Amino acid sequence: MVTRRHLFSSAGAAVAAAAVGKASLAALPEIVASDTAGTRPPLHPPNGRPYQPVATLNGWTLPWRMRNGVKEFHLVAEAVTREIAPGMKAHLWGYNGQSPGPTIEVVEGDRVRMFVTNRLPEPTSIHWHGQRLPNGMDGVSGLTQPSIKPGQTYVYEFTAQRSGTFMYHPHADDATQMAMGMMGFWVTHPRDRRVMPVDRDYVFLLNAYDIDPGSYTPKVSTMLDFNLWTFNSRAYPGIDPMVARVGERVRIRVGNLTMTNHPMHLHGHEFVVTGTDGGWIPASARLPEVTTDIGVGQMKALEFSAAAPGDWVFHCHKSHHTMNAMGHGIPNTIGVEQRDLAEQISSLVPNYMNMSGEGGTMGDMQMQMPLPPNTLPMMNGTGPHGGIDMGGMFTLVKIRADLARNDYRDPGWYKAPKGSVAYLWQGEEPPPSRSRKE
Repeated sequence: MVTRRHLFSSAGAAVAAAAVGKASLAALPEIVASDTAGTRPPLHPPNGRPYQPVATLNGWTLPWRMRNGVKEFHLVAEAVTREIAPGMKAHLWGYNGQSPGPTIEVVEGDRVRMFVTNRLPEPTSIHWHGQRLPNGMDGVSGLTQPSIKPGQTYVYEFTAQRSGTFMYHPHADDATQMAMGMMGFWVTHPRDRRVMPVDRDYVFLLNAYDIDPGSYTPKVSTMLDFNLWTFNSRAYPGIDPMVARVGERVRIRVGNLTMTNHPMHLHGHEFVVTGTDGGWIPASARLPEVTTDIGVGQMKALEFSAAAPGDWVFHCHKSHHTMNAMGHGIPNTIGVEQRDLAEQISSLVPNYMNMSGEGGTMGDMQMQMPLPPNTLPMMNGTGPHGGIDMGGMFTLVKIRADLARNDYRDPGWYKAPKGSVAYLWQGEEPPPSRSRKE
């Protein structure tokens, strides 16, 4: 197992650099890896063309080596352990210590050389999703190249021809390797920094897993019935917030590598879709939205002005996708009186829980329900006013007037001005309405 002792620091972010054998890998760029799950500050370019870097939600950007005018990166495909949220870890496959792998950032026109080392127990490859490149660099095992066998390192080299939002993933045993978490984000910045400027630029991938309660490894044969819906292999409340200063222009780039579509919804603000993995959308073709659907294998860039301070929700609008480890075979017993039946069953079945919802919220019931080890409750977030009955594909956009422009730290819960919070009515209730007989 590779040890990670030396700390690599840049832009305030610390990532671990894995030791490599100098004799066998003397010409390769250093392997830089990370096994932590927090959002790292953007990596400002130490050399090459300047650009405004992105912030990867619960992730980080991979450093590079500049060699004779070529940006060289080193990706290592390997088994990783990813914390899905506090209380649960998953045994996945990924790159450089994490799933998804680190974000790759380059500039339009950059010559890029990607070293890919395979430490998996089976052959792999990498497809550079959405890129214009020579056919032999497209990364399809058996078609455009031989597979990268365990222990081998392959080299991909091409020029980043157009700016935009892309991703990388295998095209070798796709169902297994992508179901195990092998994917990553790629951003090519415009050569001209005046093109599509924003103040904050967030990126993350949508991915999903089917992990039995109490276990660690995803099922790779699942096609539809997933039970963990995640942003960058994290489930709420383990997903970090995205923060912004009032008045800033914010971009959120989302890529979908799950098996279904996701209608992504932002509270309190309207946005426009400014780009896809096919390129930037002309201003004349953009529509104001609060929800946009992101299909399988698709990328979208959403932009909005952070106009209103507060803790605003950003989530998938499929209600089952904002839950964790959900069992889909539970019958609907709402409205059915079960107290007597529940008491009888409880005398026979220890820890039996009535799922009708009577007497409290789902969150209240789960607090009493024993769970297998390494399993998340369906909904277990907590906010300043009590339980947040959400999990899965759910996070917050925290907008503050006093946030420093390059500060990406969580500012805590929003303190609403007096008189601006919904409140309990203390007066008399109106009489019940009655239908008028004609």
